[in-house]
Amino acid sequence: MNHRATPHARDATAPHARKPWHRRARQRLSHSIKLRLVLVFVLLALAMAFTFVGGAQKAFSLGWREAARPLLMDYVDRLAADATAGGTPDIERAQAITRRLPLTIDITGPRVTWRSHPDQGKPEWLRDHLGSERNAGPGDGSSERWGGEKDWQRLLSRTTADGHTIEFGLNDAAFERRPRLLGYTLGALLLLTLLAFLYVRRLLRPLDDIQAGAQRFGAGDFGQPIPVRHPRKPDELGQLATTINTMGQDIRQMLDAKRALLLAISHELRSPLTRARLNTELLPENAEVNPQREALLRDLQEMARLITDLLESERLAANHAALQTEPVALEALARDVIGELQARHPEAAHIAVHAAPGLPTLALDPTRMRLLLRNLLDNALRHSAEAPLPPELHLRAEGEGIQIEVRDHGPGVPDGQIPHLAEPFFRPDTARTRAQGGVGLGLYLCKLVAQAHGGTFAVRNARPGLAVVVNLPPR
Repeated sequence: MNHRATPHARDATAPHARKPWHRRARQRLSHSIKLRLVLVFVLLALAMAFTFVGGAQKAFSLGWREAARPLLMDYVDRLAADATAGGTPDIERAQAITRRLPLTIDITGPRVTWRSHPDQGKPEWLRDHLGSERNAGPGDGSSERWGGEKDWQRLLSRTTADGHTIEFGLNDAAFERRPRLLGYTLGALLLLTLLAFLYVRRLLRPLDDIQAGAQRFGAGDFGQPIPVRHPRKPDELGQLATTINTMGQDIRQMLDAKRALLLAISHELRSPLTRARLNTELLPENAEVNPQREALLRDLQEMARLITDLLESERLAANHAALQTEPVALEALARDVIGELQARHPEAAHIAVHAAPGLPTLALDPTRMRLLLRNLLDNALRHSAEAPLPPELHLRAEGEGIQIEVRDHGPGVPDGQIPHLAEPFFRPDTARTRAQGGVGLGLYLCKLVAQAHGGTFAVRNARPGLAVVVNLPPR
């Protein structure tokens, strides 16, 4: 038994694997709702964080003069009083403050000159002020950013009664853990992103089941329905899965009813056709009856062929086509089919066979391949009645497989009808009579035979004529 395979299934992912990683990532992102939802979540979180931080900074800067500045001035006054004794700066008091608080204290004056953190530079407000004095004009933005010289002198600098200046600043060493905190923040953000991705993945997992179920239904496998999470109280995706399951069962019932009706009609017609053929052959043979007798036998034979083709199309159109494979030499099989066609088409003797030397022997179903070659050559002969050249049969090696091409030199068909030629019961406008166009099952059967062997089927205008190409892979 052979399971019908999708053409070129092994090569479907090869071009994708050769793409650069950034193109694969972009393509996956564009086709994945999960990844896009997680990306939206991350961007929204970052936007909210930046908006909150920026808004807080803006609100703090705007409300600085009205609220925070008086409080800071009062606090610095208290610190300056704690650092002095009797109106003179006291180093021991200043050291006690720096041990208790993350501050730096610089004392300059006639008696005491001392820095609590000599390894650190001047506070940023003072460096900015000095740089702005040397390099900036009165309207420079850096002075405005720090409030101006007089503001910061009044805020963070105090002058004692004996002429000493006490300057306060922040101890940078107390904030050396900031990179670690930044790492913790990034780690927390990544953890939240991972949790969001896992939750979105779990939330949208039914979409994978729906996709797999739709593919099964499309391949004709209706035995396994799509699983529904929480069937008693399904969410929107559960309701969608239930609807698709119902649709699949309806399609299955319609297909089964259609197939059963077609098979029943075909089987029931065989018996009366056999009796009609037997009665026709029993008619007396004389000059008066023979023409009608032969015409009736031809019609009965055509009806029997039509029933056979209908049954074969239903067998091949099933989910899995059962093939009786054996090693087949296509050139010899093609010449046998041409010999059989000469009984109905004497011009079949003129079919030009072009077989490449050394064609491989493939494992094929000889009965189905005989049907394919017979239908292709019969179709070419019927459309080459008035053509200047006979049909051509080309057998070529295609890798380890074989390519079959049958071409006639007739009028061809309009380009718009090419995609429909392999549909069941379709006949082009140029072949509407029974003698020219049949019933429209020939090319459809050829396509089914090619697909059952894992091959491909294609039709094109050869100008003049029509060319049908079948590629059979090695098995």
